[in-house]
Amino acid sequence: MPKLPAISSKDLIKALKSIGFFEHRQSGSHLAMKHNDGRRTIVPIHSNKDIPKGTLFAILKDIQISKEELIKIL
Repeated sequence: MPKLPAISSKDLIKALKSIGFFEHRQSGSHLAMKHNDGRRTIVPIHSNKDIPKGTLFAILKDIQISKEELIKIL
């Protein structure tokens, strides 16, 4: 099982957009992203920092994709 790479919020947002998510709204440094099928998640936007592993796992759980699928998208 491959390790989950360190990923910035900018790269994660690009990956989510490539699978059909769009920017729903933003409040401060948190961007809400939504998919037409009802899935949604919050992506923290903190410049020059990678998303913490626990937060990234929570985002993957929200959008219902596996680590392997995310690695393929990246």
